[in-house]
Amino acid sequence: MRVAVEESRTEGSRLEEVYRLHAPDGVRLAYLITGDRALAEDIVQDAFVRLAGRLVHLRDPGGLAPYLRRIIVNLTNAHFRRRKVELRYLERQAALPEPTHGPDVAERDAVWALLRALPTRQRTAIVLRFYEDLSVDQTAAVMRCRPGTVKSLVSRGMDKLRQVMAGE
Repeated sequence: MRVAVEESRTEGSRLEEVYRLHAPDGVRLAYLITGDRALAEDIVQDAFVRLAGRLVHLRDPGGLAPYLRRIIVNLTNAHFRRRKVELRYLERQAALPEPTHGPDVAERDAVWALLRALPTRQRTAIVLRFYEDLSVDQTAAVMRCRPGTVKSLVSRGMDKLRQVMAGE
């Protein structure tokens, strides 16, 4: 037990020593690549987290600086790749038209009341087709009936809804 505690102290102290020696150079490298000091510090922190698990397996102490440099460059590249994906997503979102506001509450409640007045199978077919946006075949599979039955149920249900709405 005591040996394990001493090993973890020496490993922790070695990581601390490595951090003190190489962190300023790592931050400088990351800053020169990113141009953002806070981001550079975050990247170096992540690099040392990755390095901590491999520090025990490092055979050549002279290979530590190049290895750390490679980790920093890889993390920086990953950041920019992720950022590029985020920017493309935001551009696509900005290009979408503004969502139109749905019907007012009274109109929505009236439509739901009309739907509830339909027979269950017609209501189910309409909801699956138009609210869940399923195809005729998918709706038929869910309802366990033939596609022609779905078409018939939707047609009759829509006719009833049109008649009631036209009468109002």
